[in-house]
Amino acid sequence: MSLPAAVPKEPLPDDAPHVLVVDDDQKIRDLLRRYLTENGFRVTPAADAACARAAMRGLTFDLVMLDVMMPGESGLDLARDLKKTLDVPILMLTARSDPEHRIAGLEAGVDDYLPKPFEPRELLLRLQNILRRNRPVSAEAPPPGDEVRMGAYVFHIGRGELRKDDETVKLTERERDLLRQFAQRPGQPIQRHELSSDDTTGSERAIDVQINRLRRKIEIDPSNPVYLQTVRGKGYILYTD
Repeated sequence: MSLPAAVPKEPLPDDAPHVLVVDDDQKIRDLLRRYLTENGFRVTPAADAACARAAMRGLTFDLVMLDVMMPGESGLDLARDLKKTLDVPILMLTARSDPEHRIAGLEAGVDDYLPKPFEPRELLLRLQNILRRNRPVSAEAPPPGDEVRMGAYVFHIGRGELRKDDETVKLTERERDLLRQFAQRPGQPIQRHELSSDDTTGSERAIDVQINRLRRKIEIDPSNPVYLQTVRGKGYILYTD
């Protein structure tokens, strides 16, 4: 990874997004900290999972960047644990030749992946996209036709918010994107290649993993789905009430 030369910047605003960078390679941590700071991010580096946990006890982060391969507790293990209790989005850094890590991360709830080596501009775009999609939703009522109902669940398309009764159901960035695609075309089959067009893993297996995770959040019996069904040879279809 080669990052551009430093360019003097104005002091960061108080509301600058705060990113926790977890990587056991000090050179990479230093490069990412400099580059992201120069591009408007507040950065806290951590050498391993233990340091990351210590930082998170005293600070709140808008996003966590995790390297998969670290000594001791791996990035995947840390991601799984964080997703049990926190809503913080996670961008995982992984070797391009490790598809099994990407699949495992999707199952654990990771929001996005960036293969190493990566282009700095792509890193910025991915961070900005994740943060934009994870902004707090407005409390205002959605306009007519901006929601779909699936039994006890209601999905607000514009806000990207899934609710069951009066409780919000946690969605990852990718789950929200998929559900929005289905909700905008209820009752219409959507082919896998359409669903995977923005998927960073670029594989049908990754789509199947995401669909299975989404079913666990909107179906009473995910193994026998009523709403999000498979259409043989055509992909998937969402039926709404």
